[in-house]
Amino acid sequence: MQEWVTGIMEQFGYIGIFFMMALENVFPPIPSEIVLPFGGFMTTNSELTVVGVIITATSGSVLGAIILYGIGLLIDVGRLEKIVDRWGHIIRIKKEDIHKADAWFDKYGYWTVLFCRMIPLIRSLISVPAGMSNMNFTLFLLFTLIGTLIWNIILIMIGVLLGENWHSILGFMETYSTITYASIAIGFIVLVFIFIRKRIRK
Repeated sequence: MQEWVTGIMEQFGYIGIFFMMALENVFPPIPSEIVLPFGGFMTTNSELTVVGVIITATSGSVLGAIILYGIGLLIDVGRLEKIVDRWGHIIRIKKEDIHKADAWFDKYGYWTVLFCRMIPLIRSLISVPAGMSNMNFTLFLLFTLIGTLIWNIILIMIGVLLGENWHSILGFMETYSTITYASIAIGFIVLVFIFIRKRIRK
């Protein structure tokens, strides 16, 4: 994967970076943790500039986020209600639960989008629930842009500073990802436990 990603970037420059970042958002197994530091490294031994890489990478990321936002619009709350009508008694979910989750995202969704743009894997998938909740598209773009810029600038500058040793950041990012995923999993288990406990009490 790493050789393929870096090969595309070396061959096509800015276009390759744009393509990889757009694809990374739609297809999360392509990690930005490779694309961005390597893009930063490329500015030290090619005609690419730091500003150019930041703009190109961010544009690709935002395009990918828009695509997933559109997919979320297709899987709206109405469609989820139909699924719950049919299968809700099996998975123990009611329409009220969907509306509560939707209301929560309406209230905290913008900040969720902002901070989740800096979490591997989640940074891509967060665009789907944003679309499902019909989040204001302009604000979605704004918070996506801010979060993406922060993430991109940090990793690109790390690549610039590390130079030929850019790949040394991969081990740290793997640890960061593991800790983040573990925290999310624990949080999810706690929420499920609380949800089930409330159901039993009722």
